[in-house]
Amino acid sequence: MKKAGILKKIVILVLVLAVPGFLYYLLISLGKNHYHALPVFGPKQLATTTHRVHGKNIPDTIFHTLPNFKLTDQNGQQVSLNTFSGKIFIAGFFYTNCPGVCGQMNANINRLVDAFAKNNLVEFVSITVDPARDSVPVLKKYAAGFDAHPPKWFFLTGDTTTIYNLARQGFLVNALQVSKTDFYYSDKLMLIDEEKRIRGYYSGAVIDDVSRLNDEIKVLISQEILSHDTPEY
Repeated sequence: MKKAGILKKIVILVLVLAVPGFLYYLLISLGKNHYHALPVFGPKQLATTTHRVHGKNIPDTIFHTLPNFKLTDQNGQQVSLNTFSGKIFIAGFFYTNCPGVCGQMNANINRLVDAFAKNNLVEFVSITVDPARDSVPVLKKYAAGFDAHPPKWFFLTGDTTTIYNLARQGFLVNALQVSKTDFYYSDKLMLIDEEKRIRGYYSGAVIDDVSRLNDEIKVLISQEILSHDTPEY
């Protein structure tokens, strides 16, 4: 009986030590296949360079990436694309005098900010399409309503040329001033990866889309972490 008890303890100890390692192996080796890779949006072309995968030379693809920019946040600090180096970020356009949809969009972003508050890889960006009225003090007051602070959530302003070009040529969405007080712009939120490529579009005022964004942020985080650990063959 004594030997049986010792044997039982040994088996339990082996399981305690072995099972977590086995589960970790499954997560790393097999878990990445549970999700389809997120698409990369925008124009793309084949490069003249190649990379090796399982002993074969595969042509590299040049994907659309965001151009650099210089804008100013709600604290008066300059922000550029380099501010988000090594980060995933979610971006959208709005203006503080927007009659309704902007408030809903930013309320939904606020929920995402709370959900990823402890994840330093994820940041959020809201860019005004009405910089003439949305000055730094105006944005600071507006951001305070969401208790939003850099580096987690940036509210950005600047000149119209930079903002509208960034919307159309960078994020590939519409941005247009219709009149002095009215603007036509996309309600989309854009998911941007570490390489500054667009990985998803989501309607910021639609709960189902925001829920999908929440899930796909997690997928992108996993893919980014795995890509750092994946060896070349």
